Amino acid sequence: MRKIRLIILLTIIALPTEHILAWGATGHRIITQVAYDNLNCRARHRVDRILGKRGIVYWSTWADNIKSDTIYADSYDWHYQDFNPGMTDSAVIATLTDYPKVGGNLLRAMDSLISLLHQEPNNADALKFLIHLTGDRFCPMHTGHLDDLGGNRVPVEWFRQTRNLHWVWDEGIISAVGYSYTEYAEYIEHRYANQKRAIRRMTWEELLLHNYHFTEKIYDYQQTWNGNAFVYVYNFATDMEWQLYAAGIRLAMILNEIYG
Repeated sequence: MRKIRLIILLTIIALPTEHILAWGATGHRIITQVAYDNLNCRARHRVDRILGKRGIVYWSTWADNIKSDTIYADSYDWHYQDFNPGMTDSAVIATLTDYPKVGGNLLRAMDSLISLLHQEPNNADALKFLIHLTGDRFCPMHTGHLDDLGGNRVPVEWFRQTRNLHWVWDEGIISAVGYSYTEYAEYIEHRYANQKRAIRRMTWEELLLHNYHFTEKIYDYQQTWNGNAFVYVYNFATDMEWQLYAAGIRLAMILNEIYG
């Protein structure tokens, strides 16, 4: 019954896309580890009761795996929200409430899931989707350009392998750094702890604009980049880490509000 209700609430027209995983397994586990470390006691207890102890970490990639299940076949385009280059700030912000009809349903899906969990807090599938999609929301290429399908059609040579820009941001940079998810989560929690308060105070409008302008910066850099992957990692690792940390902090805020 809960699966049926979730499908009804989030039913969308699935469009053919080439979008793939966001952040990869390591990235999603980093985000959810940061979130878990920032849950208040009541929220942590309730979430653990629904998904198992530290379940938000272990189930963080479930929403990608479930795409092949016919039950949630339409969930494919919940994972991204494409934007066009050169948009005004007001046009970007408008997508938070005036959901685009093409190019993904990430913002709509998240709003629907949060609303559903306020009504049905024990809905495990809805919780697992929300955990994952919050991470997707902070992945730059999941708010990339519609015409290249979030960087999937932008070829990149990455350490002598042919990849694409979307993959670089899902997995390439994180893999190049070489930490396990627990090492990386611990590292960024220490490094960015002094920014926690500022991230908590940012509105969703400010966060969306930050992500949009950051994504445009990535596209601009692509025009002048010489193809050296070491240089790319050096230039963008700090920005990527901030995105991962911010995603974890904001996920904790959402879960604390629902379950705390």
